[in-house]
Amino acid sequence: MSTEDLVSVFEKIPTPFYYYNLDLLRETLTRAQEAAGKYSYHIHYALKANADKRVLEQVRKAGMGADCVSGNEVERAVAAGFHPSDVFFAGVGKTDHEIRLALEKGIGCFNVESFEELQVIEQLAREAEYVAPVAIRINPRVDAHTHRHITTGTEINKFGILEEDLQPVFALLEKSSWLDFKGIHIHIGSQITEMDVFRHMCERVNTLQDLFLRQGLEISLLDLGGGFGVDYNHPEEYPVPDFEMFFETIHENLNVHPGQHVHFELGRSLVAQMGDLITRILYVKKSGPRTFLVVDAGMTDLIRPALYETEHKIENLSWRKKREEKKEIKVDVVGPVCETADTFARNLDFPYSRRGDILAIRSAGAYGQMMSSHYNLRNAASVVYSDDIRIAKP
Repeated sequence: MSTEDLVSVFEKIPTPFYYYNLDLLRETLTRAQEAAGKYSYHIHYALKANADKRVLEQVRKAGMGADCVSGNEVERAVAAGFHPSDVFFAGVGKTDHEIRLALEKGIGCFNVESFEELQVIEQLAREAEYVAPVAIRINPRVDAHTHRHITTGTEINKFGILEEDLQPVFALLEKSSWLDFKGIHIHIGSQITEMDVFRHMCERVNTLQDLFLRQGLEISLLDLGGGFGVDYNHPEEYPVPDFEMFFETIHENLNVHPGQHVHFELGRSLVAQMGDLITRILYVKKSGPRTFLVVDAGMTDLIRPALYETEHKIENLSWRKKREEKKEIKVDVVGPVCETADTFARNLDFPYSRRGDILAIRSAGAYGQMMSSHYNLRNAASVVYSDDIRIAKP
């Protein structure tokens, strides 16, 4: 569908809304599976990135498992048709209710974040008379070279168990008949684009494997987490991340022993580029030397710029439709929420724009809808799917 046709449809829909290009999603899932399949790797999709039911339908059809970080995500995954054995449950603060729920569902593995959590899982498994499959999440002290809020693998982070704190874990795994040790879990952060970070991670996993083997603990599962990033600056040039490069890097640096299964928890890299946040200009506000494009989407719909100071590419789709002569001005693109942080871009070179123009804030398929809120009692943005637009078009 051309930009002109798409904008004509968008103009009739109340803004803001998320637009999900399911064709791009399917292509991304296929290419990720093909790249992982070359090495018999398994992908468990991270629901925290986007748990929209129609997105999950496509993920399930692609043959992926589910990575969950709450009891509700476990329930959503099972309800979406993922087999419980393909559901992994991570997260540093699992409640007793969530653990019991996951035991009842018969999930494939708990990724355990602390010795204290392992004790609770063992107790609840004993009470339920159900052996709990567990992998131990290690904090490997690997700097992901990403934003401090999404780095998870250094000793100041709350996630995982440090190597020097593993002895009581070894002891409990050895003596308990209610814990089925599967392997180790590593996740060092998010939006990682430097392959050297993953090389270093693999080196640490190789060392940690030897540590567990010396304790007599056989490892059948290596869960290397996710974290592979996307190109937020060039979503049209790079709509699908280079999964070939990512998995080849892992293959070249990870020691995989016979009988082991290697899993990944990709999220952002699978869904970010398929989603745009569509918004409308309410006002073109002049204030001294600055020009503000005040739009009807806000940090309640996409909090990443406010939370992480990230930049998403922004396009004026109405300008593209009209094909006017390009007249660029410096603008700040801001939302209506009563917070100064409710800003999507500052000093942006942008085409001359008018009230009512339709803008697309790109790469919003991950952590947009899932992190939305009703702050200022704002309504939730709706979702529009490409499949429905194609069907509805005469």
